[in-house]
Amino acid sequence: MNINQIKYELQHLISGKSGFGYDALIQAVARHLGSGKRASPMAEEKHENKPKEAKRLLEFARQSELIIDDINQEAFVSAGAEQKVYINDDKSVIKLNDAIYYASWEDYFHNLLLHNYFFSDTAYHLLGFHWAEDTLFSVVEQPFVKADEITDLEGVKSFMTANGFIHSRKHDYRHPELGIIIEDLHDENVLTQKGLLYFIDTACFIEPAQFWA
Repeated sequence: MNINQIKYELQHLISGKSGFGYDALIQAVARHLGSGKRASPMAEEKHENKPKEAKRLLEFARQSELIIDDINQEAFVSAGAEQKVYINDDKSVIKLNDAIYYASWEDYFHNLLLHNYFFSDTAYHLLGFHWAEDTLFSVVEQPFVKADEITDLEGVKSFMTANGFIHSRKHDYRHPELGIIIEDLHDENVLTQKGLLYFIDTACFIEPAQFWA
């Protein structure tokens, strides 16, 4: 598949015109925030608008019956700066994310769509939203992956390079032709099971000028 075809698919995915079933709710929520527009505000403007986005999302979630109040705290396994992880069963985990790493909630949903496109074996399924301690969280389900060896970061680099991404710094990669950045690919976010790499936590970003070109 050539770069133009991939870019065409990605543009349609972000615009909500195509995608798999598990992308549908993500796309619907992103559209509610004005997703798919080629004109994109600067990061500073996005940060300023983020509280308004959260308010709109909360209203949308309530109207659409997407509020999830019952989170099984006994299933809690870990937490990072941006998310809390709960074991759902032996096949999946539930993650609560407040989108703190993203300039806007729209960017966060774009991240989910991009992750699902590039790493479909660990695709995110948006279940709804959780409101706690005056903070809005997305609630997503993701396949559970149990690592059986430490991930070789040179193997991650080789995999990304083979797929057109250039190593930019530390654990971050950029695809200059697609206008896609994927960050935070360290050995806690990329797991190895039976010799295969599983990308369970990625931070994907669009470079608007290049992406929509």
